[in-house]
Amino acid sequence: MSATAQAAPAQPIPAIGQAYGGGFVTGITRDPATGKRSLHITAGAEHELLGKWGEYGKKIEGADSFTDSLANTQAMAAAGSDLAAKVLALNIDGLTDWAIPARDVQELQYRHFKPTTEENWAGRRDGDNPNSVPIGQLYSEKAPLQTVHADFQEGGAEAFRDTWYWSSSQRSAYHAFYMYFDDGTQLNHAKGHELRVRPVRSEFLD
Repeated sequence: MSATAQAAPAQPIPAIGQAYGGGFVTGITRDPATGKRSLHITAGAEHELLGKWGEYGKKIEGADSFTDSLANTQAMAAAGSDLAAKVLALNIDGLTDWAIPARDVQELQYRHFKPTTEENWAGRRDGDNPNSVPIGQLYSEKAPLQTVHADFQEGGAEAFRDTWYWSSSQRSAYHAFYMYFDDGTQLNHAKGHELRVRPVRSEFLD
């Protein structure tokens, strides 16, 4: 490494909620296999889509990651998912690497952009996120609170709806993970149901 490279200051990581990279900074995950960190960016509300995750009863190889949204979505599209293909076709501010958020990326969307003042559902492992930076802890009824970012609060221009959103993380041939943005419930749902998607894109930090 050259002396110039060694002396170059590290670029500051943009803050949660900051407009950046075609959307809004959402958080960081660390890949469990490689240890590399990724910064995740959530698209604006106008880019939400609605559709079926995929074919009920069909196991898709390569759509099981909890952190790699793009790899999951590409595998879904290759297997015939119309919803995944629509997300991959998005062009927002000239950026075309949008994806359906993987489970632990989606959890950061709720943790940092929770729209409501409702209590969280705290009955299972909702909120447990070993791959986020810092590691996400189980939700309590009171934490996380409604987001401090006004545009993402209920009624705001970028707010998530009080409904269910797909992740791109497959649970089985029949189900995929999803999240309820009213109270933070994390479950899995039959792939043939139509739910909403808020796209994301990711940038490596390491």
